[in-house]
Amino acid sequence: MTFLRRTKEELDRARAARGRFVLRKLKRILPEAGMMLRYGSDWELLVAVELSAQCTDKKVNEVTPRLFARYPRLEDYVQADPREFERLIYQTGFYRNKTKNILAAAKMVKQKFRGKIPKTMKEMLEIPGVARKTANVVLGNAHGVVEGIAVDTHVKRLARVLGLSAEHDPDKIERDLMAILPRKEWFHATYLLIEYGRKYCPARKHDQTKCPLGHLGGK
Repeated sequence: MTFLRRTKEELDRARAARGRFVLRKLKRILPEAGMMLRYGSDWELLVAVELSAQCTDKKVNEVTPRLFARYPRLEDYVQADPREFERLIYQTGFYRNKTKNILAAAKMVKQKFRGKIPKTMKEMLEIPGVARKTANVVLGNAHGVVEGIAVDTHVKRLARVLGLSAEHDPDKIERDLMAILPRKEWFHATYLLIEYGRKYCPARKHDQTKCPLGHLGGK
């Protein structure tokens, strides 16, 4: 038992050291990494993040100018016609489900949260279409509240590629990352990993050994 515990502790220390190394490296090669979605209010931030599910930020940024012009106020979303809304966000994919969630979210934010995006994870998770990834992004960017690490598809994949987690479930990956990365780095870590995936280590087949962190290996 003592041997097993010591071995686990050694593995945890090694993974934490790797996490710190990865962050240092990513900060050097990606100094501009940050939020790519464009929005004009906390509510529009939530809309943009919900639209980004299974869709690129670039495509969302192509769709939202027209959407935000058509619905400039939260009240406009509350009164929106679902069919028209679907047409406006069609290019982001899964448009029916996104429409349902966003318009339901508008009603909840207006009625339950008095038109304001909440500031706690517990409240954020009550909003339709919001899981921990969306909640982390919105809380961090809207309020500077950091309760975890947003695990999108890039972060999920790269956590394994870089040996930071062996898990597949986003919530478990988030817990692993939170355990090995300094809390003050949680917010920035998401954007560093996302930008690394976009610029150097994409999901499509490629020679990972030629990536800046390729020597770390991965699956």
